[in-house]
Amino acid sequence: YAWDANEEYLFKAMVAFAMRRYSSKSTTQISNVLLCNVTDRVSFWFVVTDSSKNVTTVPGSEVEAAIRMNRNRINNAFLLSDKTLQFLKITSTLSPPVEPSTPVWLIVFGVVLCLIVAGIVFLVVSGIQKHKKKNKESTERENLEEKVEVTLENGIPCEALDLKPGHINGVFAADDERFTSL
Repeated sequence: YAWDANEEYLFKAMVAFAMRRYSSKSTTQISNVLLCNVTDRVSFWFVVTDSSKNVTTVPGSEVEAAIRMNRNRINNAFLLSDKTLQFLKITSTLSPPVEPSTPVWLIVFGVVLCLIVAGIVFLVVSGIQKHKKKNKESTERENLEEKVEVTLENGIPCEALDLKPGHINGVFAADDERFTSL
């Protein structure tokens, strides 16, 4: 924004306010704050004079302490922050550390708990799939066993011969080997 006479007046008033709050004296007036070497980039230096002895300047350590104590009020008056409004030789105030809305241990606990629940769900689902697969194989085996006719001869179960083409009957195979051809 443009730095004009009104902004200068507001700055002088804020410095005078800071000096009054710091020293608990109501002797500092706006006229006691002098701006020097004001540039277009809003760069200047200022001096605070003692109102009782209009020629003497207030020591720099007192001005620094007053600015440091009221830094937040000065920044808010200009809608600026410590990064945008710099006072040379005066360290900026530190903002309190940002604390997350959720404690870190709770986030870690949630992640670990989710991993455990996902592992349990995986184990249950894979167990159910294996059980279904096992049941399906056993029912297929039972269906095959039911299809094979079991005959009883003299109380002993005998399986019927599978007489599909290309199947060699083991009973007659041995007979062919006993007799050799001439």
